[in-house]
Amino acid sequence: MTETYPGWKNRITELTGAKFPILLGPMRLITLGEMAARVSLAGGFGVIAASGLEGARLRAELARARELTDRPLGVNVPVYRPNAAEALEVAIDMGVKTFYTSAGSPAKLMARIKQAGLRVIHKVSSLEQAVKAEAAGADAVVATGFEAGGHVGREKITTFCLVPQLVDRLRIPVVAAGGIADARGVAAALALGAEGVELGTRFIATRECPVPAFFKERVCASTCEETLLLGKDAMPIRVLRNRVTAQVAGLAEAEADRVMVASGDAAYVQEGGDRESAVMPCGQSVGVVQSVLSVQQVLRELVGKAPLVAQRLHELFGPGELSQ
Repeated sequence: MTETYPGWKNRITELTGAKFPILLGPMRLITLGEMAARVSLAGGFGVIAASGLEGARLRAELARARELTDRPLGVNVPVYRPNAAEALEVAIDMGVKTFYTSAGSPAKLMARIKQAGLRVIHKVSSLEQAVKAEAAGADAVVATGFEAGGHVGREKITTFCLVPQLVDRLRIPVVAAGGIADARGVAAALALGAEGVELGTRFIATRECPVPAFFKERVCASTCEETLLLGKDAMPIRVLRNRVTAQVAGLAEAEADRVMVASGDAAYVQEGGDRESAVMPCGQSVGVVQSVLSVQQVLRELVGKAPLVAQRLHELFGPGELSQ
């Protein structure tokens, strides 16, 4: 892959140290050390999700990643999480150079991040959040559209509208996330002005992803209409529709939690459950994913086919000048 594709150079590759500006979307208890390492090995930027990991477990996951590759990777932590400061210290101690923050103001951790010489990428879902992140010292933002999987913004702004708005307003680079699962999505995001893309749902359907087989099968068999939102009143999360998620969809977060607990078998997918009782975070791009591939195959398709998409557009418009 290295010989065929020399790499795309821009501010995101400079920031992350990755060969390509393709980032692994952090997913709780899914994008752990080995998964992040496989993405980095393939030329992307792997991200370990620190959410739900105590310090010793995060340290172990980073150590596992380092057993597989010395290529750059990052650590993500929601700022509101009580382990945020601890996760940052572990990341610093383990040699991480790019820290990923979300769900809160990065200003809470920025002094320590800059003191340690780290770079920070912050996930946002609105222009207001992005402007504040830039002012706080973020080096880049991930523009997360409402169609994304996992936690999304309450503003309900789609990727197609959010990305160009941020590109026009910010001085720092923008990464597009939400609704992107193939080379067409990559090309579209770059056309909107993004300098990188973040993918989560596409990487669920990979051989290396540590989720149950039924989750990967659902991803490959589902259409865009088969996701729904939970917890709409606080921190909305987009998941695949099944018996337990359909039962609680539309309920307030506290009520949804009560109903799921009462059901007896509901659980986050990495903590138990089956195809009808597991909560499976997933974006609307699920309708684009049709097969389980290796991480390297996914990167090869994204990197190899995106220029072909751009070339077709160039041929469509032609070399002529616009009429006056």
